[in-house]
Amino acid sequence: MRLLKIVPDNTNIGFVRLRYWAFGLTMLLTIAAVALVAVRGLNFGVDFVGGVAIETHFQQPPSVDQLRADIEALHVGEASLQQFGDPHTISIRLPVPKTTDEGATNQLVKTVESTVAAKFPGVQFNKADTVSGKVSGELIRNGLLAVFLAVLGIAVFSWLRYEWQFGVSTFVAIAHDVLMTLGFFAVTQLTFDLNIVAAVLTIIGYSINDKIVIDDRIRENMRKYRSMDMRALIDLSVNETLPRTVMTSLTVLLALSSLLFFGGPVLRGFSASMLLGVIVGTYSSIYVSSSLLITLGLSPKVPDTRPARSGPPAGAERIR
Repeated sequence: MRLLKIVPDNTNIGFVRLRYWAFGLTMLLTIAAVALVAVRGLNFGVDFVGGVAIETHFQQPPSVDQLRADIEALHVGEASLQQFGDPHTISIRLPVPKTTDEGATNQLVKTVESTVAAKFPGVQFNKADTVSGKVSGELIRNGLLAVFLAVLGIAVFSWLRYEWQFGVSTFVAIAHDVLMTLGFFAVTQLTFDLNIVAAVLTIIGYSINDKIVIDDRIRENMRKYRSMDMRALIDLSVNETLPRTVMTSLTVLLALSSLLFFGGPVLRGFSASMLLGVIVGTYSSIYVSSSLLITLGLSPKVPDTRPARSGPPAGAERIR
């Protein structure tokens, strides 16, 4: 039985010759992502802003204005409503409860749910989350710190494991992947909560795994082909690892696509961010970080670290 080969043997794609186009596209997307986050902002979940969030699913798309009026008539504070994936699913957000009593918070949730159920028969309540303002502030700080330390630690590891050019290219590629994910959530306004922080950290891990494989092959070929032009060497290294990269990405994409379409609304944000992260991470590993090594001045002429022979060659006769 013949093995399935998505990438044919002896594939020779000139990735490096497109590096300036890739750099331009990467810079454009990065600036756009930063601008979107600054202008539109992220739709932070209850994990980060505090308060009560109730996810509801209606048989028929309700009138958002009427639903908001019915909830605010309960005098529970200003309600924020947002469609969650489709017009039938709406997330109801209420301000942070003034009391820390868990019983009072549960009573608030039951009151809202009973009112909505009376006005809209057949409504389903998927979940209800409650987070205090103090806890949400700590989660924001810890989430940002976790992402920053992960990116920085991986860049330092690449620097120490290889050379400083690899560390810089790793930092640029991973920062690009993270910013693309944030820009995606700024555009779609999907809820950004702790699940998405976990997805971002997973994207970082996937990206560095893919990049380390390519970097290792580049280092091997630098020692093997000391006089080869750096452009040809990087193209050779990327093409040699391309079957592994493509097969890994495709299998992960198939699993994430199943989660996205069949995992329900709870996993939709996580699956969508992971799906985007795998695509962007593969692109940055192939087109951005590897080609950036040329711009940073990496040379294949690595000094020979083998110890020099102190005596005559083996088998040679000593001249008296």
